[in-house]
Amino acid sequence: MNRIALTLMLAGTLAATVGCSSKKYVRQQTTPLINKTNELDDLTAKNSKDIKDVDQRAQAGIQGVQAKAAEVDQKALSAGKQADEAQTLANSATTRVDTLTNAVVNLDNYRSVADTSVLFGFNKDNLTKEAKEELDQLATSVSSTKGYIITVEGATDSTGPSDYNYDLSQRRANSVIQYLAAEKQIPAHKIYLIGLGKDKPVETNKTADGRKKNRRVDVHLMTNTTGTAPAQAPTTAPAPTANNNPPSSM
Repeated sequence: MNRIALTLMLAGTLAATVGCSSKKYVRQQTTPLINKTNELDDLTAKNSKDIKDVDQRAQAGIQGVQAKAAEVDQKALSAGKQADEAQTLANSATTRVDTLTNAVVNLDNYRSVADTSVLFGFNKDNLTKEAKEELDQLATSVSSTKGYIITVEGATDSTGPSDYNYDLSQRRANSVIQYLAAEKQIPAHKIYLIGLGKDKPVETNKTADGRKKNRRVDVHLMTNTTGTAPAQAPTTAPAPTANNNPPSSM
């Protein structure tokens, strides 16, 4: 009986020893796998985060590109509109130049009806009270003048650079044109502007009085009388009659 018990006790001890050895073996084999799995999980999580960050940056980049594209489209539309406006102005300017060219070509057929000169202050382009009175007086002749044009020649003294003076002379002439068109209802196509700058002085620029007279706009009301003068009957000598006596000689 004791032998059987001893045998059973030894068998149980052996089984426990074998079981412990198996668990330890299993742990030794599975621990690296678990650690590797955990590393893969961490790597997967990191990759997911990186992918999400890249996607967010890509979306932000796409939105930025779309915004830039919309801005470029808007600028393109604006540039196109400005180009159309510039073309319209160019066409208008070309028409006006052609009209002016024809008028200038035919200037020999025009004669002056009325002339005036309006003066400006130093570096000024606004009309004075005296200048407006001069223009008012000239405008009274317009209604009775047929086939007329008005030439407006802006000028300056010699003070300052040429480019600035050309611009100033045109601004002075524009002031005259605007006054005639707005206050005297003279059609703009009847008025021709010429900016002379300092190129056509009427007095010397060496004196203050001379420079004052050169800061001016000359306005000429002209009419084309070609073909408009009434035809006159030819003058003929009266036919001799029986009562006519030849003049006596001296």
